[in-house]
Amino acid sequence: MGFIVRVMQRRCSEIDGRTLARRLGCNKQGFSPNSRGTIGPDKRPRSTTREGCKATILVKMEKSGKWVVTRFVKDHNHALIVDAREVSNGVRCLPNGDKDKKIEELTLELQRQDQLCASYRQKLLNLLTSVEEQGELLSSKMVRAIENLKKIEAEIQKSSQHR
Repeated sequence: MGFIVRVMQRRCSEIDGRTLARRLGCNKQGFSPNSRGTIGPDKRPRSTTREGCKATILVKMEKSGKWVVTRFVKDHNHALIVDAREVSNGVRCLPNGDKDKKIEELTLELQRQDQLCASYRQKLLNLLTSVEEQGELLSSKMVRAIENLKKIEAEIQKSSQHR
């Protein structure tokens, strides 16, 4: 219909947690909290997306398990035509063909990033293996050096006792 739906409310069963009622509305329903007060120093000013639209639908689950529409307001106070250049929630709205192309591009990029991750993971594992091998080599050299020092000390001690 040319608008985005927001989940306004959800009522759940206290017994089993299942959804008993849900109110959905136009994403332009209500007014943004920023429009009521001042914007703090840490926040940058943004254009408001809310226009006080009243379009809403309330559905409830009956005891029989059927969902029933209990309230429906279909009138919007804004145009419903979504322009391809319109920005919604920080994401540009694209026509269907462009969406498919964008999905394909993102899928290829994701595959490329996965391959890079696998390559980096292998390089890291190779580096860790090399570090472990070098550590073992240094450890064995240290053991030999200590043994040699002990032999030299023993010889020095023998030669000093014979004098």
